Amino acid sequence: MDGKQRRERLLGIIASSAEPVTGAALAAALEVSRQVIVSDVALLRSSGIQILATPGGYLLLPATPGRKPTRVFSCRHDSMDAVRQELLTIIEAGGKVRNVIVDHPVYGEITGELMISKPSEVERFLEKLEQTEAEPLSAVTHGMHYHSVEADSEELLDQIEEGLRQIGVLQE
Repeated sequence: MDGKQRRERLLGIIASSAEPVTGAALAAALEVSRQVIVSDVALLRSSGIQILATPGGYLLLPATPGRKPTRVFSCRHDSMDAVRQELLTIIEAGGKVRNVIVDHPVYGEITGELMISKPSEVERFLEKLEQTEAEPLSAVTHGMHYHSVEADSEELLDQIEEGLRQIGVLQE
């Protein structure tokens, strides 16, 4: 079974379950490692499928009518300059960075709300990190993280994806 077929099966398993499905159960059902499941979920999210990781497992979120198009991008970087470049790339292309998400090996999914849509908000966010001597949430996963991004259209989300690819932070 190729990756696309595996992700379709993974999505089918999650969608048909009334309860959260653990990464271990998905890995066993699909005969892959849990890390492959984490990567597949990230790819499904990046295509716009809303999958929530809970301490009990993965859930499929229903579509919300009237909501702007949203996509989850899988990213990795290792410097504050790259954080700035990543956030500015998203908002300058017309996106709003709703949050940052990391998949911690012990705690599961950890989300930090950002709601950044202007360059001044990027600078304020970075200044607050510096002033408090705090690390970005992605530091706990060696730079690997996800952003939920909303925009006025799927075309703008495609442009944001290409911009993240060009600056070298998009994980595919």
